Amino acid sequence: MKTEFSRMFRNSQVLAVICLVLPFSLSAQSTKVASAMNNAAAPSVPEARPSSVPMSAKSHDDTFVIGVDDVLAVNVWKEPDISRSIPVRSDGKISLPLAGEVTAAGQTPKRLEVEIAKRLQNYISEPEVTVIVQEIKSQKINILGQVTRPGSYPLANTMTILDAIALAGGFRDFAKQKGIYVLRQSADGGQVRLPFNYKDVIKGKNVKQNVTLEPRDTVVIP
Repeated sequence: MKTEFSRMFRNSQVLAVICLVLPFSLSAQSTKVASAMNNAAAPSVPEARPSSVPMSAKSHDDTFVIGVDDVLAVNVWKEPDISRSIPVRSDGKISLPLAGEVTAAGQTPKRLEVEIAKRLQNYISEPEVTVIVQEIKSQKINILGQVTRPGSYPLANTMTILDAIALAGGFRDFAKQKGIYVLRQSADGGQVRLPFNYKDVIKGKNVKQNVTLEPRDTVVIP
């Protein structure tokens, strides 16, 4: 009787162990099967290879003329010691390693690229140069008369007379808003006077008077 009881006790222990181990075994097998199915279904993706072809410099608008105080980003392909951000000095020049003193004022970015590349040819094989105008500080307008902050301001793209008045802080109390005008240099060296009636323009009349300002324009608010 005692022997029979011992055998039954051992059998119950074995059964308990099987019940504990079996779920984990089945779970592991399911995971392996699912992983294999996913690997089989997923298409193989070829490893991307880095391109060895350098990017060529982009063409630039050949109408903008660089001036004193403009900030230029000069990049020479694979030459970080030469590439840099540099302002145009008061003498109109910039200084670069190997290229030396280069006249930038009066040049377009495109022509300056060619000039710098030509100077680097003695030191670098087929230099690729990119010149980008980071900050335009050479093109300015003047705002004079009865405004809060008269003075000289950098000319932003597509700045109108209304923009200039706002930039200068608006009118003072006794500003003659109907008698505003712009002095603009003409091609023959003279000056052209462009009238601007603020009262009319803000009412939607004679809106063509709100012209886009050009470098060296002077806005006068009497």
